[in-house]
Amino acid sequence: MPQPSEIIDSVDTDEGKLELIRQASGHWIISIDRRPLMSSFLHRSEVALADLACSPLKEKASPRVLVAGLGMGYTLRAALDLLPADAEVVTAELNPIVARWCRGPIAELSKNALDDPRVKLEILDVSILISRAADAGDDGKFDALVLDLYEGPYPPPEGTEDLVYGRKALARARRALRPGGCMAVWSEGPVKSFEKLMGACGFRVEYHRPKYKGPRHIVYLGWPHTS
Repeated sequence: MPQPSEIIDSVDTDEGKLELIRQASGHWIISIDRRPLMSSFLHRSEVALADLACSPLKEKASPRVLVAGLGMGYTLRAALDLLPADAEVVTAELNPIVARWCRGPIAELSKNALDDPRVKLEILDVSILISRAADAGDDGKFDALVLDLYEGPYPPPEGTEDLVYGRKALARARRALRPGGCMAVWSEGPVKSFEKLMGACGFRVEYHRPKYKGPRHIVYLGWPHTS
């Protein structure tokens, strides 16, 4: 008989129980409230997110990149594989248990990305880090904001302001970027309202749908207008 999936670890969060699951096939799943968030079987769009944001920085001196959230580490690993040896990669993750998983049972998925000396892990809401960068000088700003948060930039409940993808948040993101910097956003599917909002907030926007078998997730890229 086939072996059942095994819950390796879990923690209660405001959104429900966050679980690390090992399938009988050997693949891994992170789920919340029994809803899969990410899988070791399907992660190509997370790699594409980092590729699109970080490829232009391969030859740049001392680039500074923000990656959030950590997940299984695929986006972080892809960014590190592209960035030069003098890069700084600030990695934001809200749940410390996820960082523990990436250093423990699923470390091999990202080739121990958190142990790379270029990485600075922050167990913190990414909106706080973006706000700090927005108010900082050039040394404290980023060349790329690489955001892979849950389902992506879907509109919040009416009457609320999204702390990462809302109008005020996008204004802060613009100020958090160095000249020529890029904001890259992973989304589970197209969100036309977010694309329009980015444009209204002063970004030149590109929409990418990486080509591969399986779910066709979305990457939005935005560069602040210079005038």
